Parts: sequence; structure tokens; C-alpha cells
Amino acid sequence: MRCPFCAFDDSQVKDSRPTEDSTSIRRRRQCSSCGARFTTFERVQLREVTIVKSGAEGEERREAFERTKIEQSVALACRKRGVDQERIDQLISGIQRQVETAGEPEVPSAKIGEMVMDGLKQIDSVAYIRFASVYRDFSEARDFEEFASTVAEAAKE
Repeated sequence: MRCPFCAFDDSQVKDSRPTEDSTSIRRRRQCSSCGARFTTFERVQLREVTIVKSGAEGEERREAFERTKIEQSVALACRKRGVDQERIDQLISGIQRQVETAGEPEVPSAKIGEMVMDGLKQIDSVAYIRFASVYRDFSEARDFEEFASTVAEAAKE
């Protein structure tokens, strides 16, 4: 494993343990060159999945599934909300597991977006609205108001 500090190609594993949800292995490493310590995570990848994104005028783009893109989007939606990082990791791991075990080689990005929205709805309503505002491309304040009112009504039920 390459050191993130000095880019040396060799490091030693000092400690390995499963994460709390047992979906990955956390490894503490030490660089053989500069001595810096860093953490890596090892996860099972069941299969290569391609994400199909819809573009302008009906054109489609395909790219490999990247967990980090979901992590960044969810982290941005949950920023300053006090959502426990463990719950975020469980949500993302669950989505990744669903995508990889679905048996489909190609998954529409809209399906993943809906999975994220469903998960955020259970975790934090503000994070849910934040994510939805970008995902559904709200263009006016009225769009926020209408969506927030539907979320508030659903919470009352």
C-alpha cells in the first residue's frame, strides 16, 4: 500500500480488525520509509457494476460504480446535522450491497439516487431535503417549500 505522506510503495500492517458492522476490515499501517501511520479499509467487491446516467437529449453515459461518490453526496447532505458517522456508513454499505447483489451489470443512477433518498429519509429529514434538492434539481424556493411540506406531512402520519 502506497504511503499517502511520502508515496513510498511499502507499508507494514500494524493492526487489523473488522469494522463494527463487519462489512470491511480496518487496517492501521506504518510506512517503511517515513514511519507515518495511516488507516486503510478493505471491503468485498462482489462484481463490477456500471452506472447508467441520463444526459441531455436522451443520451446516456456509463461509468463504473464508485462508493466514494455516494459517500461524498451523503456527507454533504448530512454536514452539520449531527448524524452519527456509523449510521452514514451503514446506509452507504447497504446501498452498495443492494447494487452489487442485484445481479444487474448496469444500474440506472436514478435508482441509486432513490435508494439514497429512502435511506436519508429514515436518518434525518433535513439531510433528506438537502439531498433531494440537488437530486431533483430544485430551481425555485417554491420547489423547496412544496417538498418540505410533503416531508412534514409524512412525518405527522
